[in-house]
Amino acid sequence: MASTLTVTVVGCSGSFAGPHSPASCYLIEAEHDGTTTRVVLDLGNGSLGALQRYADPTDLDAILITHLHPDHFIDLCGLYVLRKYHPTDTPDGRQVVYAPKDLFRRLQLAYYGKAELEESEHFDHRRVRDGQTIEVGPLRILAHRVEHPIEAYGYRIESPAGVVAFTGDTDSTSMLTPLLTGADLVFADAAFIEGRDEVRGIHLTARRAAEAVIEAGGVARFVLTHIPPWNDPEVSRAEAAELWSDVEVASAGARYVLSAE
Repeated sequence: MASTLTVTVVGCSGSFAGPHSPASCYLIEAEHDGTTTRVVLDLGNGSLGALQRYADPTDLDAILITHLHPDHFIDLCGLYVLRKYHPTDTPDGRQVVYAPKDLFRRLQLAYYGKAELEESEHFDHRRVRDGQTIEVGPLRILAHRVEHPIEAYGYRIESPAGVVAFTGDTDSTSMLTPLLTGADLVFADAAFIEGRDEVRGIHLTARRAAEAVIEAGGVARFVLTHIPPWNDPEVSRAEAAELWSDVEVASAGARYVLSAE
């Protein structure tokens, strides 16, 4: 029986929601042995609304959060409201969320303005650590700590249909090599522009993203993402294309499908 792995770009705008896309959110659907596993990577501002076009947000096997900047997790507040107050559709059990330390505290502060509860009745927060392997259905997910001002992770998602890697927000780091090597599909941060954004330790430029992909080796398909609304995506594409001619730029609603017999 064929296996497929589908990635839907729900949102890919960098740093804040833009006119054409919510902030970071990717729906990952694995079809294997007649079952479907659904995982969402990040739930940034504006993404919960768009996610409902593609999946029921209360019917997810897991949510992965790369780091605790609002453009990557803040719509968990809306998901909390949906799960807690929907008048007719109350989900069973708690939503599993893999995230860095203090996610639950941050959600309480964002929603209630205080952090007094010890446990959430709606979220099962499981802390992510560097080198951790997470198994969800047929998916084997590896977390790699990346280079960002706060604790942040890239995720490598391995399935019978192929491998997808997400850098998350990062600058150049040796950890990108095990994250990206041999991936069928890579989504790489490209928030910065060569010659303009000189500060280091925050984001990749498109050129540095291409360098990381080439250094890792064996990557089949390379997509730039997390481009802020103030950047021209074609400038980023041109930067990376100097090193990787068929580089792509993510757009909201785009779908990528891997398959294997």
